[in-house]
Formats: sequence, structure tokens, C-alpha cells
Amino acid sequence: MLASVACVAGAGVSAQDWTPNYGLLGTPGLVEMPTAISPPEAELGVSLSGFSLQQHVAFAFQITPRLQASFRYSHLDEWAGPGTDGEYQPSYDFQYRLIDETDFVPAVAIGIRDFFGSGRQNAEYVVATKTLTDDVRVTGGLGWGRLGSYNGFDNPLGLFSDSFLDRPSYGYAVNGVPATHQFFRGDAALFGGVEWRINPKLTFVAEYSSDAYSAETGVGSFEHNSPFNVGLVYAPSEDYRLGVFSLHGSEIAFGATALMNPNNRSAISGQEPAPIPVRVRPEDARAATTWNRVALTDNVLAMGVSQLLANEGVVLHGATFEDRSVRLRYTNTRYRSEAQAAGRIARLLTQSLPNSIEVFHLELMQGGLPLSTITLRRSDIERLEGMPGATNEIYENAAISEASLATPGVKLDTIDEPFQWGILPYASVSLFSGDDPAQFDLGIEIAAEYTIAPNLIVSGLVKQRLADNVAASGGGAGSLPAVRSDAAEYAATSTSLDHLTVSYVGRPAPELYSRVSVGYLERMFGGVSTELLWKPVNGNFALGAEVNYAVQRDFTSAFAFQDYDTVTGHLSAYWEFDSGVNLQVDAGRYLAGDWGATVSVDREFGNGWRVGAYATLTDVDFADYGDGAFDKGIRIVIPTDWVSGQATQRSVTMDIGGQSRDAGARLNVDGRLYQTVRGGHIDDLDDSWGRFWR
Repeated sequence: MLASVACVAGAGVSAQDWTPNYGLLGTPGLVEMPTAISPPEAELGVSLSGFSLQQHVAFAFQITPRLQASFRYSHLDEWAGPGTDGEYQPSYDFQYRLIDETDFVPAVAIGIRDFFGSGRQNAEYVVATKTLTDDVRVTGGLGWGRLGSYNGFDNPLGLFSDSFLDRPSYGYAVNGVPATHQFFRGDAALFGGVEWRINPKLTFVAEYSSDAYSAETGVGSFEHNSPFNVGLVYAPSEDYRLGVFSLHGSEIAFGATALMNPNNRSAISGQEPAPIPVRVRPEDARAATTWNRVALTDNVLAMGVSQLLANEGVVLHGATFEDRSVRLRYTNTRYRSEAQAAGRIARLLTQSLPNSIEVFHLELMQGGLPLSTITLRRSDIERLEGMPGATNEIYENAAISEASLATPGVKLDTIDEPFQWGILPYASVSLFSGDDPAQFDLGIEIAAEYTIAPNLIVSGLVKQRLADNVAASGGGAGSLPAVRSDAAEYAATSTSLDHLTVSYVGRPAPELYSRVSVGYLERMFGGVSTELLWKPVNGNFALGAEVNYAVQRDFTSAFAFQDYDTVTGHLSAYWEFDSGVNLQVDAGRYLAGDWGATVSVDREFGNGWRVGAYATLTDVDFADYGDGAFDKGIRIVIPTDWVSGQATQRSVTMDIGGQSRDAGARLNVDGRLYQTVRGGHIDDLDDSWGRFWR
């Protein structure tokens, strides 16, 4: 249609840097119809939009240059007809760009709407978009499902098989199952539109819609007077879009989208104090083979280094000094990037160590576990500071190996204050789960920790709830024990012991890590949790095993238990790909006794951002699980230093769309090994090595 005309009319015109508009459904599009233009890689769009019949909250993420996924949570007013309360429905969309735009060829994409949802917005499409001038582009496409409901015609795919001619009904008793039997079936219809950029901040959009709103008009809740939609989109900055639209000759709609990109820092980088400059040794001093080890003993030297490192938020646990080398075992408590901590430590060592020490073995720890050793040459540090290309060259000259199991020659007493505690406000928010737009739990928590040894810690947390709207999850259907659906019973107690545990971690052998946690493991369960992880320091693959004995805690008493107990556990596999995509598969037995697997896929960035999705399938029937059929959701982790510019290891995690039900429920245990270990291994060090000189 329009796109075919654009191929000729737009010859010689490039798309330049005109980023896509976000439509009313929170994905790149015109008004309600999609376009084939992809946002910049890693762009995250958060949209609020709607009109009197429908309101949407959407999160759209450009996973790769070609693939976008989005989650949308919709309130559909009067869905069953005037006077009804409507319903809340989550849905997931995917779009993949098949062909890039060139001077003579439009961009072409294929997409599916409401892949995991209720079927209310279910549609598939193929769409093409072509830029005619710097300020005009046109779109044309072919749609099925909702996008094939206005002026539809026989499906052209029927040429290949008669099965494409009819579109089966949704056909499921519960929502949340992919309707694969419907994909690209039934009548098809054409849609299209145009975008005219009046000026850099204002864009006019018009479209011919192929959505007839058949269900809504059938129950009398919507008037479809015209297939044409028009609107204006105002972009006051690169980070915001505001739109007003006329829909189908009967409604006025509004939309607002905020855009952010993990690749673009929102705060000024590096607001922490500048690192100590490198001290360059005189040429003749570099040849020294030792130092006066009687006047400057290893203990005195270690204490001096420890005090300097403390100023950088680094705890020195021990050191081994040789005539020409030093091995430091330390824990970085300030910097999210272990590479940044290593760079600052190396600078400090040039200031404080005798001239004869040429090789630095930096043995980093986290959670009481020695993770890896970064070996650097002092002469490289002296030579490269401030030089062009210094980051790449220092990385090429460094060696990263497994941490030694040997005890340091000088072991420091780093536990000056073994007992620590604090009082902080807390806020727990669950967004867009089932029929609950938001569940919240607000209050004050008292945390305490007693460190017996770096790898043996007693910790506890007491919460004083001030306000909440936590309700039962609705996941107690069927024969499953109520392991999560009675959350409201636990929330009824204003003061609660969240957890009280003793945890021990260790290195039983090279490439092996272990954890044992005993006590009140989480608010709903206590018991014993054990874990073993195999992960080579230079590998991108790891295997783990976890076995737990869990007993359900009492609703009101801090220390009592109920009569439900179970053995639960999983085998886990982890892959870290060069593209920044991480895959995790956990297979085993869940708290309610069901068997199945959880698959998680995350896109990670060197600056600490993580955006991912997860899904859990078990042997529980979809109907027994309840609305949503199985647990699935989106997870976004935003590092605090990306926002503030201040060095910190803190982050904010948002879980969107997940439904905590009895099926597929796991223990919430602090300190699982993989996330502790991986930050000190080569893949994470490689991703964040750009911070070495910062």
C-alpha cells in the first residue's frame, strides 16, 4: 500500500536520526497501528495512555537492534457492556525488524500483540515504513486478529494452506497461554498512515486503522464511526513524548511516554572523589630487588596499606609480601565495578609499597568468598596512566585467574565492630499483577548483623509495617498447599521477624563455592538451605545445585511453625553470552511440591543496568494455577550510581507483571552464590573494565 509508493517516491532519502513515535499501546507506532521503525538499542519506554474505554501502562524495551519486547497492563472499562466494572489485563508484545531501511527499500517488521495475555488485544502483523523526506515518513501493513477486523478479506496465506483461512476462538479457560493456534489465521486487513514532523518538537500523525473494535461495539460500549485516527505528538526533550489523539470519530485519547537508555547516563559520571595519582619510581629504583625488611616488617606494611585502602571503602583481610610481589586479599564495599576498585587499589599501592615490588596480585572477595586474582605489573600502571588507549592496554597486560585457597601471610583482624545494626524505612511494591495495579507494603525495618568471621555471619531483620494493601494472591485453587496465596495472613501482623539466619560460605575446592543457611529463612518459611556452585573464573558457564528443607512459619508468632514442611531444590545452569545476554535455567521441586523449571533471560550492560524476563512452568494444570496460567514477568535493575553519579553498590529492582502464586514458588533466600560470585569473574570484569582508571 503506502509503503510500496514510498519505495519509489523516497529514492535517495535516508531515515537519518528520526526516532520512532510511541503509540497508545506503548510501542513504536502511529496512533494504534504499528510502524517498522526500531528505537535505539536498549531504549526503555514507559508509557501512560488511554481514553474513556481503555487505560494502559506499558514498558517497551529494545532488546537488540532488531528485537523489541513490551509488557502492557490495561484497564478495560465496561468490557462486558455498559454498567460493568471492566477488568485488568496484562499482555506481552514482540516485534522483530526483518529488513533495514535503505534509499530504495522500506524497513519491514513482523510483530505479535498480546502474546501471553487475555486475547483481548490479540493481533499479528507485517508492517513496512519508509522515510520520504527528512520530515515525512509513511507506513503500510497487513494485520490479522484485531488488526484484521475492519474491511477484512480472505487471508492471503490461504494460498499455502486452508488452515489459515479461519481463525479459531481463543479457546482457553484461563488467560496467559500463548494462542499459537490463532497466529496469522483468519481474515486479514490493510492499515497505514503518515507522520509529518512539523518541527523538531511537534509531529502530526494520521492513520487508517484496521481495528474495528468488534467486541466493544458488540456490547455497546464503543462507537466506531470512522477508521481514521489523527493526533499531535509533542516532544519537549529527547526523553519525553506527549500526545493527544482523535480516535474513530468518537473518542479523544491522551498519551505520555518517558524514554531512558542504559547506555546514556542520567547523572554526571564520576562524582566520587578523584583517585590518588600514580607515583612513578625513579629509573634506578625500579631495579631494586628487595627492601629493608627488618626496619619495615610485613605486619607494619600491611597495616599501612590497610589504612589507605579503608579510605576507598576497601577492607583488607590479609597480605603476602615477597621481595618483588605482593598478594592482597580484600573486599570492595563501595564500588559496583570490581575493575574500578582494582584500579584505585593499584594506584594506592604505587604510593605506599617499596620500590622493589613490581607485581600486584589483587585477590578480590565478596561475601566472605575469595573470587579471583587480578595480576598487574607496577611498571604498566606507571607508564599508562593518562595515556590514550590505556584502558585496553592495561587489560591486555593484566592476568585474571582463580583466587588462591592459601591463607595470606599476614592475616589482619578486619572485624573491628563485629556487631552492626541500623534502622531504615522500607517500601515493597508489586506492580501490575493480575487484578492488582499495585500492592504496597510500607514501614520501618531494623537490621542487625554479627560477623563471627568474614564467611560466617548471623543476620536478622525485623519489620514494623505502617501501611499496606497486600491481599491473597488468588493462587490457592486446586490441591496445592497454600505456600504463597496466604500472604495476606502474614501481612496482618504489623510487627514481624522477616528473617534470622546463620550463614556460612566456603571454597571446598578449586572452582567450587558452597553456602549453608540455617534459621528463619524468609517471612513465610524457615529451615535449612544448602547450595553448591561450580564456576570457573575464566568461563561463561556455571552449574549449581540447591537443596532446602523448609517448614512453614506461623502467621503471627515470630518463632513458631505450622505443620507443613517440604524438601525443595533445584539444579541450575547459567550462560553468559558475549552480547551481554545472560540465560539461567532452574529445574526442580518447588515449595508446593510441584516440579518444573524457571527460565530467565537478562540483557546486562557494563554500567550495571539489567533488563530481563522470566517464566516458570510446572506440572500444575493451568486452571489450578489461576488467571495468568503460569508465573511470568519482567525484571528491571537500575544501579543507584547510574542515577546519582556517586560510587555505591546499591541498586533498585522492579518486578513487573509477576504473579506470586502457590505453583512455581521458590524460597526467598539471601546470598545465593551465583550473583555473589559472578561479579568477580572475567565476564563481569571484562564488561566493566572501562572503569579501571576512574
